[in-house]
Amino acid sequence: MNPFSVPTPSRPLRGTLPMVASKSESNRALILRALAGPSIELDNLSAARDTRLLSALLESREEVLDARDAGTTLRFLTAWCAAAHRPALITGTPRMRERPIGILVDALRELGADIRYEGKEGFPPHRVIAFDQKTPHARVRGDVSSQYISALLLIGPFLPMGLELTLTGEVASRPYIDMTIEWMARFGLRVEETESGFRVPTQSATGGRYAVESDWSGAGYWYTLMALAGEGELKLMHLREKSLQGDRALADLFVNLGVQSRFEADGVVISPGPRADHFTADFTGIPDQAQTFAVCCAGLGIPARLSGLKSLRIKETDRIAALQTELAKFGCDAEVERYGTEGDEALILPGTPLNVNGQTVRTYEDHRMAMSFAPLSALGAVQMDDADVVAKSYPSFWEDWAVISKNVSA
Repeated sequence: MNPFSVPTPSRPLRGTLPMVASKSESNRALILRALAGPSIELDNLSAARDTRLLSALLESREEVLDARDAGTTLRFLTAWCAAAHRPALITGTPRMRERPIGILVDALRELGADIRYEGKEGFPPHRVIAFDQKTPHARVRGDVSSQYISALLLIGPFLPMGLELTLTGEVASRPYIDMTIEWMARFGLRVEETESGFRVPTQSATGGRYAVESDWSGAGYWYTLMALAGEGELKLMHLREKSLQGDRALADLFVNLGVQSRFEADGVVISPGPRADHFTADFTGIPDQAQTFAVCCAGLGIPARLSGLKSLRIKETDRIAALQTELAKFGCDAEVERYGTEGDEALILPGTPLNVNGQTVRTYEDHRMAMSFAPLSALGAVQMDDADVVAKSYPSFWEDWAVISKNVSA
């Protein structure tokens, strides 16, 4: 595959971008609809490859359900197969078979699920054989992935005994759990928070019709581009100031990196502003933004400490190692700091100016690597080894990019 040259953005930046629908919201809504039935109607589902894959697998009658490289899809599907009494062999790509599933499987087994590994213990592929609930009680670590917790909460109302979920350790990515609870509430499904976790009584959904909002996760790339370009104005459509998505916090964090947000009825307008001379933030709650901010800080030449990154080791790639490797190509030697009793990690950026002169970024089959590094084209020529990887979460990314490139009038 030939490297893809990222089009140079126009100066000043101008354009109105439609923004893709939220993959995170869509995936939760699809699981709820699959369990509750046709009483739930959904509009504006994400066109992301992961969401389309989950929708197809929920309707599939095949024995083997291949989640490919979609972590949320695989984890949600595992819990759904158990609750829906849907025997299946669940598998994925070679990288997915390296990403742990044991924490979720152990919790489902506590509840009464018969799930067996086909290969390495604790990792896909695994076979969901049957589910006969023995108890409502289950324990799960909260510091690895919120997707395990969300997967269990989503099936809780539909279990004969409900769910009494105990969390151990600090909870990572809490905004994603809150999103799950809010989507459940939209359809009359109650989740009670306890001192040790959550209680979900057995309930029926009331149904209704809801639209998925635009994706704040994808907005960060345009904020980075504005920070690096330093001039112009972009409108990102259908992003809400009061959003269910934890990544909404990026708008507040980017104030420190020189991007201002003005919310309007139909979206948010971003423009340049003053910036700080250093950046520090904890990404435990919004891990998907870590790459975005790392590249932005590096591009601005701002010293930075990005903490709460432990979960990045088990994403589509080892994102911490990938960031170090790719940033080094541009002259940024990022260091890793390990801290805390739970063994968390931080990325330390030295604040040295980048040398952007045509380097090819390796994407590691990770959509967020491609989109996070694309804004460096505001500083010089940048190439991607795989541009198509963005289809996983933001299939129209390069079409939106064309709106602000110098080859297309905005």
